[in-house]
Amino acid sequence: MLQNLSRDAALTQSDDRRFMALALTLGRRGLGRTWPNPAVGAVIVKDGVIVGRGWTQPGGRPHAEIEAIRRAGAAARGATLYVTLEPCSHHGKSPPCADAVIAAGLSRVVSALEDPNPEVAGMGHARLRAAGISVDVGIGAEEARRDHAGHIRRMREGRPQVMLKLAVSADGKAGAAGRRPLAITGEAVRERVHLLRAESDAVMVGIGTVLADDPLLTCRLPGMAACSPVRIVLDSALRLPLASRLVCSARETPVWVVASSAASSEAAAALQARGVEILRAKVSGGRLDLGDMLTLLAARGITRLMVEGGPTLAAAFVAADLVDEANLFQSSTLVGAAGIDALEGLPLTALTQSPRLDCIAREPIGVDMLAVFERR
Repeated sequence: MLQNLSRDAALTQSDDRRFMALALTLGRRGLGRTWPNPAVGAVIVKDGVIVGRGWTQPGGRPHAEIEAIRRAGAAARGATLYVTLEPCSHHGKSPPCADAVIAAGLSRVVSALEDPNPEVAGMGHARLRAAGISVDVGIGAEEARRDHAGHIRRMREGRPQVMLKLAVSADGKAGAAGRRPLAITGEAVRERVHLLRAESDAVMVGIGTVLADDPLLTCRLPGMAACSPVRIVLDSALRLPLASRLVCSARETPVWVVASSAASSEAAAALQARGVEILRAKVSGGRLDLGDMLTLLAARGITRLMVEGGPTLAAAFVAADLVDEANLFQSSTLVGAAGIDALEGLPLTALTQSPRLDCIAREPIGVDMLAVFERR
């Protein structure tokens, strides 16, 4: 629900939605690169003209509001700020954005969402109002909740937002007989998957996928290598080969391995000597505890986790009800009954007909189809 719907006579509600849409688009530029901070977008408008734009910079600062104010300069005085998340009100590694908004002389702030961070949680809006600035909250809220889902999940539940990616054949298979890798989808899907990696803080696979495929897991779209996420391997016994492509590239793009406390200290030391970071998680039922692992990742700042493989890991996340989003890429190829099921030990309907997930979109990706699911 919109709050405080006062506005400058020159700006209509349609204008507000339009400028907030731009702020949301700008904020998405930072997805995957601003953690542990949210990827916020900001636009400053004066007399109907955009005088400043900003988005959270890599590493999480400067914040979007600071960037927009810097670019607007003196034109910010008396203007309206559109921002996709409440300006912060606490001293972190930088001063509060709310103070910068007040100092810049902005007369109105249109904010999509209140920040769930308990260090902010409405106090930024309150500080602005106390300074005589008109504050409207709620325009673009639905889109902002999607864009900031990782930040919201980390603040409220202490874990990252989990997005599961699956590529399946027409008969629900993810690989050939004998667990041999198989190119199921086409080039357009591969490009989309690289974009999803770029928009994620981290991408995760199980050790089985590494041993079978020796993946690199970077973003290989032209000019976007620097947007590659942290690469995480669930490897309870530390079987990750030192000659794997992940280990060999660990000093260029971070690799984290999640192991059990019982895993060999010698194997851990050998991996660490090559730049791999080792995290130790609890074991439950003979397997790494996914909930504990997600808590560890959130504590290290990860807000958006992409789970990319393979069938055992995907099934474990589905069974544990830890999938918040899913991108299901499906081809028209038939693999046959001997192929590997997309979800180990579970029917694909455990995902596609889950009472916890809704299919919110379908679209063709080249010759394949994409279905997008989202937690209710």
